[in-house]
Amino acid sequence: MATRKKAVEVEEEESGSLSGRLGDFGSAVMQIADEKGIAREKILEIVEAALAAAYKKDYGKRGQVIRGSFDEVTKEAKYFLVKEVVDPSTRDFTIVEEPLEEEPKYNKHDDRRAPLIEVEEVVDEDRLPRYNSERDILLEDAQKIKKGVKIGDTVEIELESHDEFGRVAAQTAKQVIIQRVREAEREGMFEEYKSREGEVVNGTIQRIEGRNVFLDLGKSVGVLFPSEQIEGENYRMGQHLKVLLVRVEADPKGPGLLLSRSHPDMVKHLFSLEVPEIYSGIVIVNAIAREAGSRTKIAVSTTQEGVDPIGSCVGQKGTRVQAVIDELGGEKIDIIEWNEDPKRFISAALSPAKVVSVELIDDESGKRATVLVPADQLSLAIGKRGQNVRLAAKLTGWRIDVAAAEVKAEEVAEEVTEEATEATE
Repeated sequence: MATRKKAVEVEEEESGSLSGRLGDFGSAVMQIADEKGIAREKILEIVEAALAAAYKKDYGKRGQVIRGSFDEVTKEAKYFLVKEVVDPSTRDFTIVEEPLEEEPKYNKHDDRRAPLIEVEEVVDEDRLPRYNSERDILLEDAQKIKKGVKIGDTVEIELESHDEFGRVAAQTAKQVIIQRVREAEREGMFEEYKSREGEVVNGTIQRIEGRNVFLDLGKSVGVLFPSEQIEGENYRMGQHLKVLLVRVEADPKGPGLLLSRSHPDMVKHLFSLEVPEIYSGIVIVNAIAREAGSRTKIAVSTTQEGVDPIGSCVGQKGTRVQAVIDELGGEKIDIIEWNEDPKRFISAALSPAKVVSVELIDDESGKRATVLVPADQLSLAIGKRGQNVRLAAKLTGWRIDVAAAEVKAEEVAEEVTEEATEATE
């Protein structure tokens, strides 16, 4: 008896959970807005949707569209029946009597008495929607309620207010709130991370599934696929990493955050964190060519006279560039000065090799450059497995063919020094 009495008390308490306590109800939901970081306007919309769902559950009719209105100041709720203004030509006014509810038909040959599956009536797509007095209203009737309405507009008819809601209605309101709050939270996270797309963010490795690495970014979790990882880099649980937020995709379970450590922009953003001149715009990163985990070439220039762009990126005793190298696991970085003259730019891009001459051909077949280097510098210009010339081609946008010239590197260095001296004088 005691248990049954307690159950009755709980049911009565639940049935009155929306009754006479809308003030507490509204305050509690607004507190959720502060905790979840959801706008008060959005949370108020959620409250009104929940109240409308509860009202329809207990006092509404099938087919009705009910809107709830909650006043934050008075903590009172009002309810309105929403109807669309229609024209007789847009609705089917045929009256169809609804069949009385019958006992479900059973298959007499089945001992389990499973209900017979009946084929639904095929609906004609060209047929007009049937007029429903609960959600439709004719134009002449609508104009009596609200002047100036037109076909397609909606009118709202205030309904009788009720202070008592049943347990089922209260549970309906609860489910609406939970679902809408989650949706608002996901939308908020999506908008927040979408605005940070293309930036370097800090994350902590949460779990590793196969070769996919999942990082906790604070409010959400991003994934680092094998194709976006640095070759040869090892990851462990709890490890802190800087990653590039490449793309943010909408997902029913939350924003899908695609991360990368191999993207060329990763190097650019790391330099902007270490070099104040890049962050302020005094030094500009004009081009990047990267083979993640091995080597990167970065071309920089300056917008302010008297500033050395290469020196700014290298830093005192190489501290700035070394910080980027350490973050990328020892990846080699060549910093060169960008030049509008393709010949000078190509010569600089092939560093540390010295260049004798550059011949450019720009025709229908594409942009090609034939570069002559000292014979003893040929392997250095090409690089291991052709990496140096390959990165130089990516950086400059020219196809580069390297050949040996009958001259030594020392002679080239002397010529370059003489040219620089003459230009200074």
